[in-house]
Amino acid sequence: MEKKWWHSSVVYQIYPRSFADSNNDGIGDLPGIISKLDYLQTLGIDVIWLSPVYQSPNDDNGYDISDYQNIMAEFGTMADMDQLIAEAKKRNIQIVMDLVVNHTSDEHAWFVEARKSKDNEYRDYYIWRDPAQDGSVPNALGSTFSGPAWQFDETTGQYFLHIFSKRQPDLNWENSKVRQEVYDMMNFWLEKGIGGFRMDVIDLIGKLPDECITGNGPKLHDYLQEMYTASFGNYDVLTVGETWGATPEIAKLYSNPARNELSMVFQFEHIGLDEQPGKSKWDLRPLQLSELKAVFNKWQTQLDGQGWNSLFWNNHDLPRIVSRWGNDTTYRVESAKMLATLLHGMQGTPYIYQGEEIGMTNVKFATIEEYDDIETRNMYAERIEQGYTNDEIMTSIYAKGRDNARTPMQWDTSVHGGFTEGTPWLAMNPNFTEINVEQALADKNSIFYHYQRLIALRKQHQCIVYGTFTMLDETNEHVFAYLREYEDETILVVCNFTDHETTFTFEQASDVEYGTIMIANYTTAPAITQTMTLRPYEAIMYNIKNLSAEHVVTTKE
Repeated sequence: MEKKWWHSSVVYQIYPRSFADSNNDGIGDLPGIISKLDYLQTLGIDVIWLSPVYQSPNDDNGYDISDYQNIMAEFGTMADMDQLIAEAKKRNIQIVMDLVVNHTSDEHAWFVEARKSKDNEYRDYYIWRDPAQDGSVPNALGSTFSGPAWQFDETTGQYFLHIFSKRQPDLNWENSKVRQEVYDMMNFWLEKGIGGFRMDVIDLIGKLPDECITGNGPKLHDYLQEMYTASFGNYDVLTVGETWGATPEIAKLYSNPARNELSMVFQFEHIGLDEQPGKSKWDLRPLQLSELKAVFNKWQTQLDGQGWNSLFWNNHDLPRIVSRWGNDTTYRVESAKMLATLLHGMQGTPYIYQGEEIGMTNVKFATIEEYDDIETRNMYAERIEQGYTNDEIMTSIYAKGRDNARTPMQWDTSVHGGFTEGTPWLAMNPNFTEINVEQALADKNSIFYHYQRLIALRKQHQCIVYGTFTMLDETNEHVFAYLREYEDETILVVCNFTDHETTFTFEQASDVEYGTIMIANYTTAPAITQTMTLRPYEAIMYNIKNLSAEHVVTTKE
């Protein structure tokens, strides 16, 4: 595989509304981000993925765009955006924009025109259907945000499609004019010097609504190859698709370099492992480590040489990983470092979500009124109607609600955690007085410096970037261990995924001439032996000599 700059890069996702507020209106903004670029340079990241900053009425926190070539006033101006791109480049940091082209806002000029009449020139930019014979919705397609995916528009007596909010009408990608408008807009940003695009729900653009097909429609890859040729294929940039339904075989279609589509995709198979099968994300079950290992093993081995992985635990839609699969109380620091080590030792491009590098945790607001997220509020109302108790619903929200990721960044112990001197748009997590950047930078053993070292190791070791992956002891429910191998280098990663001491049997220990510790989350670490005793959430990465994956036999039956 031809080597690319983004293979060894680490991406940092910024949710602008919650990152840093420069004018004290309670809302994060572009000048606030610019003021923190030195911090991100210290961390060592190469790319910022910027959640949407385009003009938007904010029905879904910026994922409803009313003008793709203007900046939301709350965030600043286009001059601020140009300055952010320029200042980031001075620090060798690329800016990746969030591309939201499955849908627009209902306030976008195209939709304002489209709903005026059936023969309007923009009518076919969106998806309209007549009512069913009984006057009801055209078919049974449902919205991700609850209820039907069709909204009746009285002006013309037809329904329009909205896979998300009714304020987010879906674009009609079968219309070549729509596609060209999108490519022209992408080139506008590429010419400004951005480093690429994260493509929101890109697997939905090939939908066939009359057949109730939303993801992975038959024309999806035709559209992406056309997009590549017409826009980002002419630039050396990173592109990553949000593809909830992807399998490794589908991911190869997106990310095999020979196909001229995307650099990589986000796959979410691991993200659903603590949900009850066949139910919603709100219906919880404990994580089985063997299932997590099976998913990562599949993606690491099946994409090797034929595509590219993205590696992530968190984003703006997901709960904080240290609260989800770590221990956010007694072992917050140890488990956050363990989860980081496990992920950053794999093949793929790692993504860090703002605050992850200091171990920010989920939040527990007392009432539903304190939550902002549309998905959370809709689910609460729906489940109250279904007879769930307030406590049952709040338990799910505390575990999975999107506002867990959206509470403002915790910079220091001052008022509102240094995020703003105004009133934050969403309340701070009260633990900002203990968990904040100022504290992390002052402690040489902090989670921050562990991430900094992991990022540096990726730059120093081709084995971490390109090495093959071999899972060890796949059925072990306590320890996640694997080997990476590239040319003459072999790396062993061992992680205790529990809050108690446990042992790991490494049958091949006698084949190891010596092992040097590359990184560990305790100040000391055990030597490589046949039976290794691991402390709670202990994680060690070893550089080992004279052992290759072909000599390894795991204990799996």
